[in-house]
Amino acid sequence: MQSLVLLLWLALCAEQDVRQRQIANELTLGGAVCALIYLFLTGHTWLGADATEGGWALAIVILLSMPGYVYGQLGAGDVKLLGALALATDRMHILGTIIGAGLVTVLWLMSSSWLVAHVSQRFKTYLLQLNGDSSKKQPFAPFLLAGFFIALLWVN
Repeated sequence: MQSLVLLLWLALCAEQDVRQRQIANELTLGGAVCALIYLFLTGHTWLGADATEGGWALAIVILLSMPGYVYGQLGAGDVKLLGALALATDRMHILGTIIGAGLVTVLWLMSSSWLVAHVSQRFKTYLLQLNGDSSKKQPFAPFLLAGFFIALLWVN
């Protein structure tokens, strides 16, 4: 059940990222505050890991995402989203999410033109939004959603 809540939250973030090319602070920081409150009240993360696991997961997120943010390859919303997810999960889920998102991104870059050519017009418009254009960054939250789903399958 806890995994489903995180998947729904990530889906909301991904949808907003695709449509607006940014994720609202209400979603990212709100998720982080909820995860922190739960962590302090219960002594474990939303997925049941020890509080130190949540701390280590947050440290991993900071270590891996800050260079991307500093060099303009990762948006602030993506960093806050990963931080909130770290506080709600553990090291294995965060590493699995990041690795899974990377794999899905590579698969998308390799197959997006073929996929867009073979789907209905209704989905074509949505898929083209994932590519972005020269004036807007490509959304990363949908790939994080896919990576988290892969991590759930892999860890559990």
